[in-house]
Amino acid sequence: MIREAISEVEESGAMIRRSFGKYNDDDFNIGWEVDAAVDAFSIFSSKWSIEILATLYIAGDRRFNEMRKLLHGISSRTLSDKLTTCVQNGLVDRVVDDGPPIRVIYRLTEHGREAGRLLSPLVAYMKLYQGKVVESK
Repeated sequence: MIREAISEVEESGAMIRRSFGKYNDDDFNIGWEVDAAVDAFSIFSSKWSIEILATLYIAGDRRFNEMRKLLHGISSRTLSDKLTTCVQNGLVDRVVDDGPPIRVIYRLTEHGREAGRLLSPLVAYMKLYQGKVVESK
């Protein structure tokens, strides 16, 4: 079942790449393809960003200290910086409840949730590939 879902994603990806072909010149433009891939993955390649996004995707909305406890080894400064970057990239919302006391909650935006849903097949594939899960037949 997991492999079937991954195959569907691969087929959809091929169709999407063909659709994007109209943005290229008549000749295949590998530079455009590589630049687009780098842009798409740049936010996820930063240390701690994917961990923050995965935590919010799996565990739901969290306060700062809750996030810090879930992310073993991250400093408060790094968490603050990475959350700010995720907010600037439109993946996370910083929601302030005036209280009292004032509470700040971090939650995924719709863009962040969609990115999580799109990354799920890649995560599933890697779990299968690394032998962390075995698909039942």
